[in-house]
Amino acid sequence: MKKNFSIYYTSDTHGHIFPTNYATGKSEASGLLNISDKIQKDGNTLVLDGGDSLQGTPFISYYLNHRKRWHFHPVALAFRAMGLDYFTLGNHDFNFGYQVLKEYLNAMEAVCLCANVEDLKGELRIQKEAVHTLENGLRIGLTGVVTDFVNVWEHESNLEGLRITDPLEAAKTACSHLKSLCDLRICIYHGGFEKDLETGILLSESKENVACRLAEETDFDLLLTGHQHLAVESTVISKTFAVQPPANAGQFLCITGEADAAAADFSSRFLDAGENTPPEPYNTLSPLEQEVQAWLDQPIGRLENPVAPEEKLKSALYGSRLADLFNQVQLEATGADFSCTSLGNEPAGLNSSVTMRDVTAAYLFSNTLTVLEVTEEVLRSCLERCAAYFELKDGRPCVSEAFLKPKIEHYNYDFYAGLSYTFDLRRPVGSRVVHLARLDGSPLGGKKYRLCLSNYRATGTGGYTSLRDCPVLWKGMEEIPELIRKYIKKHSPVPLVQNRDMKVLF
Repeated sequence: MKKNFSIYYTSDTHGHIFPTNYATGKSEASGLLNISDKIQKDGNTLVLDGGDSLQGTPFISYYLNHRKRWHFHPVALAFRAMGLDYFTLGNHDFNFGYQVLKEYLNAMEAVCLCANVEDLKGELRIQKEAVHTLENGLRIGLTGVVTDFVNVWEHESNLEGLRITDPLEAAKTACSHLKSLCDLRICIYHGGFEKDLETGILLSESKENVACRLAEETDFDLLLTGHQHLAVESTVISKTFAVQPPANAGQFLCITGEADAAAADFSSRFLDAGENTPPEPYNTLSPLEQEVQAWLDQPIGRLENPVAPEEKLKSALYGSRLADLFNQVQLEATGADFSCTSLGNEPAGLNSSVTMRDVTAAYLFSNTLTVLEVTEEVLRSCLERCAAYFELKDGRPCVSEAFLKPKIEHYNYDFYAGLSYTFDLRRPVGSRVVHLARLDGSPLGGKKYRLCLSNYRATGTGGYTSLRDCPVLWKGMEEIPELIRKYIKKHSPVPLVQNRDMKVLF
């Protein structure tokens, strides 16, 4: 006889614990605390999470930089309030090195399942798999895996003592081990779908996301995905039921069904985090939250002129004053010949009087800097990828569907400094860069140059594959928002420079 079960699932919550929008300082219906108020748990319920919990908000960044002063771990407290049972790690959970990861895992009451993470020091509380028996007797086998692109993105020092192996092979092994031990098998995968879920068309040759292969090549009944920040309420791939919640703890998934050793039935729905915040651990965490808010509102310097929020297409066509500023920060920090940066999906600007809140709202990413050795051929290839951001409709430029589906990716359009370049959108994609030179107009020639960019882009992520094999000349450890803070403080009042000559023809 089939037995009922319920599963609550979060992923990619990215440090969103309080119902707070840190860019505006106002409340919003989100956060792990509010989610905890919505979870109704009994003996036939599991609460699971898919990783990326230690990065993403000023709150969690501030805590990690001052964590020795606090006797608690805010993420662990929030997950405890939710009744979390099992979780896996996300790529961003490795951003701060072995010790921070160890402290996090030690603070968690839930069990960490990450079958493709090998702990070479033997100090981390990580399991490959687990079997959980519900109150009604249903045996649920669980494992977790994380995208092995952690090896591509992460600074080597942060992976000291760790080995990240192929998630697909680790999942296959765990699935086989669990087969005779349980009635229902679940894989929590911090990775996403490499195919269009409607057409089945392969979206990327990269192995960053392999959820479809995982479903096709294993026998898991339920695949809980993440990483892509897509909202996938339900899909079925090769008889495997799969889901993915959106990022930042505004919504989560409730999956219900019934199962026995022969078959399982599933249904799922999104639930909103809601507006109710329980008194605990809210009261315990409030002093930390108040300290974060005070830190965010401290003035750090001034700009000679404010930067109004810039509409995405317009700034891509005519240049961005905000990107000019960020590139200038990067050039000064590295002494590179050229710089490139990207902006978030939403229009952003800076007031004349700048606070840390303004900086974190304008530069959304916890990236560090990398300097690569590049040639004119590499730069031209990268700029062709930028030029693919546009398409012409009735002779007018608009944003290409390739940057809007399956998710919006304005952040994969890069702005360059130190270069003079022209795109001709009337030409086919791949041959649109019709002029490329140094800022003074001199040709690049056969020389080698230093390009500074984020550690994220330096791996070739976002379609910039020519960067992957470029020699790495230098890697920084400070996050770019902190570099921006220091630059504004040093140069206040900061004159805005135009450090590029860019034209788009259409």
